[in-house]
Amino acid sequence: MPRTKPNIIITGTPGVGKSCHCELLAQITELGLKHLSINSIVKERNCYDGYDDELKSHIVDEDKLLDEIEDEVKEGGCIIDWHILLLCYVRIQPFYMIGWRNGRYKKLQENLDAEIMQVILEEAREAYDEEVIIELRSDTTEEIDSNIDRISAWVKHWIQNNPEGV
Repeated sequence: MPRTKPNIIITGTPGVGKSCHCELLAQITELGLKHLSINSIVKERNCYDGYDDELKSHIVDEDKLLDEIEDEVKEGGCIIDWHILLLCYVRIQPFYMIGWRNGRYKKLQENLDAEIMQVILEEAREAYDEEVIIELRSDTTEEIDSNIDRISAWVKHWIQNNPEGV
């Protein structure tokens, strides 16, 4: 069966606003998109090999994770929220304090290093065609609203241009 809605992958370092964007997009009922939070799926469906006490995070079993979400993604209409994959890259300033408040200093340093070096964006550029990578700023509420409008318009355009699916 052809996929009649696009999948959108929103990524960035922790705390940049991925979930906020995904939840707002999922609330637009005319789009009919559903939010797949990879962090939640990893925990709820046991898609991990263990737990890293120093980083205070699960060690993701990517093969199991991909097997778990494969059928949902094939249907289309998923907004995928994770810090590894990329289609839309969003960033927001206040995430710097998250690690300090939770006592996760090593994880905070890793996140800061990734943000400074644009690790996720560079990995995406290596893995995907340049035309599918869109870097969006989300430092203000206005920027987030603009991003939601832009992504919504793109989804509507995709659906109109692919009436038979892909």
